[in-house]
Amino acid sequence: MSTGHGADSAPAPSTADETKPHDQGPHDQGPTGQDAGPGTATKPSMFSSLKIRNYRLFAMGQAVSNTGTWMQRIAQDWLVHSLTGSSTAVGITTALQFLPMLLFGLYGGVIADRCSKRKLLFVTQSTMGVIGLVLAALTLSGNVQVAHVYALAFALGLATVVDNPTRQTFVSEMVGPAQIRNAVSLNSANFQSARLVGPAAAGVLISAVGGGWAFLINGLSFGAPLIGLLLMRTSELHTSERVERGKGQLREGLRYVGGHPELLWPIVLVGFIGTFGFNFPIWLTAFTSDVFDAGAGTYGTLNFLMAVGSVAGALLAARRGQSRMRLMVGAALAFGVLEIAAALSPSYWLFAALMAPIGLAGLTFNVIANSSVQLASDPAMRGRVMSLFMMVFVGGTPIGGPIMGWITDTWGARTGFVAGGLISAVAAVAVALVLARLAGLRPSLSLRPGRPPIRFVPREKVREAA
Repeated sequence: MSTGHGADSAPAPSTADETKPHDQGPHDQGPTGQDAGPGTATKPSMFSSLKIRNYRLFAMGQAVSNTGTWMQRIAQDWLVHSLTGSSTAVGITTALQFLPMLLFGLYGGVIADRCSKRKLLFVTQSTMGVIGLVLAALTLSGNVQVAHVYALAFALGLATVVDNPTRQTFVSEMVGPAQIRNAVSLNSANFQSARLVGPAAAGVLISAVGGGWAFLINGLSFGAPLIGLLLMRTSELHTSERVERGKGQLREGLRYVGGHPELLWPIVLVGFIGTFGFNFPIWLTAFTSDVFDAGAGTYGTLNFLMAVGSVAGALLAARRGQSRMRLMVGAALAFGVLEIAAALSPSYWLFAALMAPIGLAGLTFNVIANSSVQLASDPAMRGRVMSLFMMVFVGGTPIGGPIMGWITDTWGARTGFVAGGLISAVAAVAVALVLARLAGLRPSLSLRPGRPPIRFVPREKVREAA
């Protein structure tokens, strides 16, 4: 299963560290895919990254695989709920899938920094395809038990430990620094567009012939990204120098993030929201079965509506030439407030109508955080930085998933959903206050493609420079 959940910065006016992008090289390409000189930065159009051949092959493969991913996600959640009748069991399944990221996520980043990312993706994507096929065989043969789903979810998580940071950082090698934000946004749009098809297809398959066929399709879908990787022109990749094996590289990555506020605080906020705010498999299955007394078709519809908003958020982010830290925090706050509103909705139709705005706010937050962190990172550290980013985003699920599942089972679906939204909103406000107190920070710091990392500058120095 492709697990792309799938990053720019500018110095404040008073800094003098105007340097070219860290990983700009002689083969860097502009949005047309033609060679561009070092330091070239062109404002991207909505689909400018797709003009680059290697990224286009990657995106086409991911489109197929992502559709299979969403089919498996829906089928797996429904299978576990059908076998156990428990939201906690759904939460445990999700937790097991992301537990390896929590335990070993930083090691995945070290591996991504040391090795050829294209070769690593061959291994990880192949492994994920095999896992999907094994689950299909168990389900279609009628021998599947919840323990099998737990074990395969954990195995998938182990593959994801390496796949996620590798796939995230491979984007910059395909498109170059000037196009990272656009490519990250299109990756998100790609993943969420598949969500428009996958859940609906899974709902039909589950109702008609059973979820095993969804698992089979997902396993076979990994052939598409593998073919795309084979067809890429390696001479056109913007490869950065690999990091040599050495001691203390995990600690070095943590110290690097801790010393850069433009990396640290987006990652902190991502950790809270990823742990407590993105537990939709738990909440939507509970609302579907317990609150609305409906079946798999309704569950698929709710996921479809959320995907509509997510695609809109990703495409809007792809058009945005620059964004601000306050927009990231504002999107996080809106995400939490909308979750609370949905949880308290008196009717199914209002609940369903709020799925799209929730998807839009959540995706806007995620894209801005992801792309800004990627571009604010040195290429030699990017794998470790993004592994930490993904570790706190999806690795927190083993903590948040069971907690939210237990709250949902104990006090009901509405209380569980309110709890997730409230924690997300409070975290957004807290991070905003911290940023505002860091030596009188300017809240309108721009995040522009191909520029050095953000530096937080006190207002007094800004006035002196002016």
